[in-house]
Amino acid sequence: MASTVKEVAKELLPLVRVYKDGSVERLVGSPYVPPSTDQDPETGVSSKDITISHNPVISARLYLPKLTQSDKKCPILVYFHGGGFCIESSFSFLDHRYLNALVSQSQVVAVSVEYRLAPEHPLPAAYEDSWAALQWVTSHKIAEDPDKEPWLLKYGDFDRVYIGGDSAGGNIAHNIAMQAGVESLPNDVKIAGAILSHPYFWGSRPIGSEPSDNHEKSFSCLVWEFVYPSASGSIDNEMVNPVGPGKPSLAKLGCSRLLVCVAGKDSLRDSIWYVDAVKESGFEGEVELFEVEGEDHAFHVFYPETQEC
Repeated sequence: MASTVKEVAKELLPLVRVYKDGSVERLVGSPYVPPSTDQDPETGVSSKDITISHNPVISARLYLPKLTQSDKKCPILVYFHGGGFCIESSFSFLDHRYLNALVSQSQVVAVSVEYRLAPEHPLPAAYEDSWAALQWVTSHKIAEDPDKEPWLLKYGDFDRVYIGGDSAGGNIAHNIAMQAGVESLPNDVKIAGAILSHPYFWGSRPIGSEPSDNHEKSFSCLVWEFVYPSASGSIDNEMVNPVGPGKPSLAKLGCSRLLVCVAGKDSLRDSIWYVDAVKESGFEGEVELFEVEGEDHAFHVFYPETQEC
């Protein structure tokens, strides 16, 4: 009798396992939840799912805060979720709960991008999808097409477009801001600000409090090798290590304000060097670092009710 046990081809524990038959098993991650079409009972935020592109398939979950003025224009936040480029979703419980809280408190219209995940779609797929999503959003500034998204048309303020994300999503936000510095968005929309929460940056040389022993075998290195095996320069690729010889100048960041958030107990905390590098690059916008002591990576997504967010 033939064995029913599938053979493992590769794995990134404790996140993902790939089998030789091509199937992928995600070992962790919060469950999918539906949008709050009739307003979230705790925050009053409404949400719905939309399709941005069919080839490739790019979708998103849109969030609209509870408004006291029906004609109020709100800032627009294009958000990229975390999960090491290989787990989690814009439709997952953790991200849905966090975006509900964020949208309610900040009174923004949010577009949470469902980009394609590795290993089925290795990087740069997530970057390409995220850029396409931002282009789609900004195409609404001048829209004669009746099929355009009504929430963006009616409530979106295209003079206040922001991008942001946590962990891998923070990395995406950086790379999208860099792309916006050299490529124009539809209708000449400018990014007012970028929010990088606990961004995933790394490199071949340890810095700050990063452990020097077996640095090349650290989990952060393994993640990059798993999600972007063809990256030139490996862990020193400019997408994950944005500083050093030959890297594009951070002065090219295509936003006028930059907020970088770190947590004191996070292994990625030393990405504060990124803030210093931006300041030293000649970047003409505002740069701010926000650090929360005593908390770990992406704590604000797991515990959105905390006052430290």
